[in-house]
Amino acid sequence: MNIEQQLQHKIDFKTKPLGALGFLEDIAFKIGNIQKTLSPQLTHPSLLVFAGDHGLAQDGVSAYPPEVTYQMVMNFLQGGAAINVFCKQHAIDLYIIDAGVNHDFENYPNLLKAKANYGTKSALRERAITPEELKFCFESSEKTVQQLAKKGCNIIGFGEMGIGNTSSASLLMSSLLRLPIEDCVGRGTGMDDAQLAHKISILKQVLAKHPQVTDAEEALLCFGGFEIAQMCGAMLEAYRQNMVILVDGFIASSAFLVAYTLLPTIIDNAIFCHQSDEKGHQLMLESMQQRAILGLNLRLGEGTGCALAYPIIQSAVAFLNEMASFESANVSNK
Repeated sequence: MNIEQQLQHKIDFKTKPLGALGFLEDIAFKIGNIQKTLSPQLTHPSLLVFAGDHGLAQDGVSAYPPEVTYQMVMNFLQGGAAINVFCKQHAIDLYIIDAGVNHDFENYPNLLKAKANYGTKSALRERAITPEELKFCFESSEKTVQQLAKKGCNIIGFGEMGIGNTSSASLLMSSLLRLPIEDCVGRGTGMDDAQLAHKISILKQVLAKHPQVTDAEEALLCFGGFEIAQMCGAMLEAYRQNMVILVDGFIASSAFLVAYTLLPTIIDNAIFCHQSDEKGHQLMLESMQQRAILGLNLRLGEGTGCALAYPIIQSAVAFLNEMASFESANVSNK
């Protein structure tokens, strides 16, 4: 038997009806298959929150002003955000990456400085990112993941912070999946109907400015954020390091969609943690034939879905490693 058959056999012959642990069995199988072992281990779990400002935020695509990006990063660094609470609760190492925030931060122990610029350009007028900035984003995020791999991390979660980044994610989704922008746009940080109509109008103008973009790197250049570009580069490097990749909500999934378009086999290492309340997220997951572990109506970002799903992922590994088989427990199989 190959490793996939051995894993399936081990799962099927635990002391339970066939398939009775449902999605947990799929997660256990996936992690065992990534690590090519019947006894997988999760070591040094880490969560990367990439932060960046968006030129498009100046055009009224968010309910919040752009300065909230750096204010929230300060909150992360001081330990006061939801992601801090959940990472502490589940013993996950948390790192905040300044990928391109419009603010100069002092040094903090868990802050990684990788600023591509002080925010992207507005995609309404030009490409959001230059080729040089994109190259920097990929190279810096690769180094970050390589350093975590050296510390023994084999499971890594991805989150983000950036006012305006649901617009960036919607534009990436619309261009790469060739869907109408209306199918890809949600209320972001809590827009009313008038604000949502304005957001859709702006994003239609952006797509008219950059028509027929279907190439993944070109889409990042036209519509991306520095945090989304660095997330994408980090995910690709996590795959090369054979890590388990935990994907948060809508924006993290848009970064993953770009990575998946560039390298489809990355899907083998990915676990989607939470289906966002953002309208387009379900469609995006379906396009990759994936489902998320949780559906808690979250629309926060920050990697919160990854941190909340992590104990469930731990349970999947634990049952695979520790639960008795029919044979070892002397229980009659049907």
